[in-house]
Amino acid sequence: MRAVGDSLCMSEMDRERGSSVGLQVPKFSGAPARRATRVALLGVTMLVLAGCSAADERQIRNLAMPDRVTEQGPYTYELWKWAWVAAMATGIIVWGLIGYAVVKFRRRSDDEVPRQTRYNLPLEVFYTIAPVLMCIVFFFHTVRVQDVQTEISTPDVTVEVTGQQWSWTFNYGVGEQTPDATGEPDDYAYESYVYTSGDGSEIPTLVLPVDQRIQFNLRSADVIHNFGVPSFLTRMDAIPGRVNKLQVTPTVEGEYAGKCYELCGVYHSRMLFKVKIVSQAEYDQYLADLADAGQTAETPLIGGADVTTQTGLGEDDNQEGSAE
Repeated sequence: MRAVGDSLCMSEMDRERGSSVGLQVPKFSGAPARRATRVALLGVTMLVLAGCSAADERQIRNLAMPDRVTEQGPYTYELWKWAWVAAMATGIIVWGLIGYAVVKFRRRSDDEVPRQTRYNLPLEVFYTIAPVLMCIVFFFHTVRVQDVQTEISTPDVTVEVTGQQWSWTFNYGVGEQTPDATGEPDDYAYESYVYTSGDGSEIPTLVLPVDQRIQFNLRSADVIHNFGVPSFLTRMDAIPGRVNKLQVTPTVEGEYAGKCYELCGVYHSRMLFKVKIVSQAEYDQYLADLADAGQTAETPLIGGADVTTQTGLGEDDNQEGSAE
C-alpha cells in the first residue's frame, strides 16, 4: 500500500512539474515565419514574371487594352490608364486608413473598452465630397473622349455597313464621293457600289485604306447589333430604322478582329468579321477585284428586300432567316 501511495504521489509531482515546465516554454518569435513568407512570395512573383510571354508583357504594358491603330484610339487608352491611376490612389488611401485604424485603435488588454465616437465631422465631409469630386472629374474626361470618338467631319471614304442575323455586309463606294451625303435612301455618297457579305460559314473581311478618315454608316436589317473593333478602341450600335455614323482614321496597316458587341440572338457568336488595313493602292485593287467578281450594285445593300436570308443577298426557302 505504501508503495502504491508513493507511486501516486510521484505521479502527481511529475504532473505538476510537467505543468510548471510547460508554462516556462519560451515563446518563439514570428520573424522566421514572416521571413519565409516574404521569400515564398518573392519566388512566386519571379516565377510568374518569368512565365510571361511577349503577348502577356504587352497586355501588362497596355493595362489589358489592345494596341491602338487609329488616331482616335489613344484618347480612349489615356482615359482607361488614368482611371487605373485614380482607382489605385483610392485603394491606397482606403487601405491606409484601414491599416491606421487597425493599429491605432487595437485592443491592448482584455478589459480595455475603446473610447466611443458617435461621429467625426472632418471624416464625414471627406468621404462625402471626395467621391463627388471623383465623379465630376471622370464625367468631364469621359465626355471629352466621347466627343472625340463621335466627332463627324468630312470623310475621305464612306463605307455602308449592314448588320443582319447573323453576319455583316460591307458596301464600298466606287467613283467620286459626295462628302455631305446623309446616307439616307436616295442620298448616298456614291453613284455605284461593290460589296462583300458573310454568312454562317464565311466570316467577311472589311478592307480599309490607311491614313484616311473612314465614315461607317451603320444600319441593321433586323435587331440591334453593335459594330466594334477592339483595336479601334471604339464601337457603336447599328439600330433598325436609323443610320448611325462612326468615323475612324486607321494609322497602322495589318489585320484585326471585329465583332458584334450586342447580344442579338441565339447565333450572336457568329457575328464576327475581319478588318484589313492596307495601302491606298491595295484598297483600290480590292474594289476592282470585287467588281470583277460581279459583286456590284447601284445602291448599297442595306436591308429590306436584299436581306431575306442569312447572307442577306438572296432567298432560299431552306435557309434559316428566309422571308418565306
